[in-house]
Amino acid sequence: MQNPLMQTIEALAKEKGIEANTIITAIEDAVLTASRKYYKTNENLKTRFNPETGQVDLFAIKHIVTDVTNDATEISLKEAQDLYGEEAEVDMEIEFPKRTDVLGRIAAQTAKQVIFQKVREAERENIFAEYNDRVGEVINSTVKRFENGDLVVEIGRVEAVLPRKEQSRAESYTPGERIRAVIKGVNRSAKGPQIVLSRTDPALLIKLFEQEVPEIYDGTVMIRGAVREAGDRAKVAVYSRERDVDPVGACVGMKGTRVQAIIRELRGEKIDIVEWSEDPVQLVTNALSPAKVQRVSIVDERDRIMEVVVEDKQLSLAIGKKGQNVRLAAKLTGWRIDIKSEEEKRREVEAEFGALGGETTAAVDDDTASQPAASEEEPAAAIGEGGAEGDEAKTSE
Repeated sequence: MQNPLMQTIEALAKEKGIEANTIITAIEDAVLTASRKYYKTNENLKTRFNPETGQVDLFAIKHIVTDVTNDATEISLKEAQDLYGEEAEVDMEIEFPKRTDVLGRIAAQTAKQVIFQKVREAERENIFAEYNDRVGEVINSTVKRFENGDLVVEIGRVEAVLPRKEQSRAESYTPGERIRAVIKGVNRSAKGPQIVLSRTDPALLIKLFEQEVPEIYDGTVMIRGAVREAGDRAKVAVYSRERDVDPVGACVGMKGTRVQAIIRELRGEKIDIVEWSEDPVQLVTNALSPAKVQRVSIVDERDRIMEVVVEDKQLSLAIGKKGQNVRLAAKLTGWRIDIKSEEEKRREVEAEFGALGGETTAAVDDDTASQPAASEEEPAAAIGEGGAEGDEAKTSE
């Protein structure tokens, strides 16, 4: 029959989620600490747990040497051979049992403290290892209490924190409420590992799409980028690996059911789902949705700057409230986007041609001045080409 102490150790190990050997080592260390306090010697003490008796045996270890220089830790070869016969040799170690029943109440209290500390350390290490491997995962938690604007939540038997800066401004919580959040990181601290959660990280949005859209979960549709201004608006770029699967339609779902479930979870945050494209011009055009773009041109490929022209009435929609739409589109695509209305662009072109015309007039001689028809045709052709490009952009769109 198993020893009662061994049964207690195994039950405690199961409850704390740690190895039984960790607790046994803690008990051995505790008795060793208490023994050193009690005996106050320079002996080399060692403890060993006996699972059959449930006792911790204490020994003083002595090293067999030819000439003894320290009586507390060494024994002469002759003395060792007197005790153990010819089997004793130099460099062997001999264990001399010592009593533990004399350790008393203070020693027992010390042992208890050491065991508690060791078990707690092992438990903390386990929690750190478990949750550090789960960074980026979405978990369910229950709101427990508020601490200076931060939210303390429970994940199973472990507490985690949702800092104020990781909370969406559109959300408010009450104790006992269940919320989903993404594990942002795990910090080591004196009080134990602190699990930090987030409700603003784009990873939460991606994981929610994975949970709601089977095509994303099975890899048919891929999320190529996701950006958020938590509580207000988000943009997600999606791509289909199969031609007959519409990535945007798959994410929106029948009558918008899939995306609505995510919007509800994010407490009304607006979500723009756009199709990813390897062509940066097409990607920027898509990313500025819901605004309709007239034409897009790359201004500087090295610095990744684009100029976008939209209809006058589409300008405010393209820029968005406080510049939010264009800001999110720029984050999603990685391009700096300069938006202009058609009227603005027309004035800009006119100003350029005006400056060009002024220079030409200043530079002409009498011979050139006598050929007005040719000089008038060139700008007209240039405008015509620009207009044709604009028409093509409209058609392709």
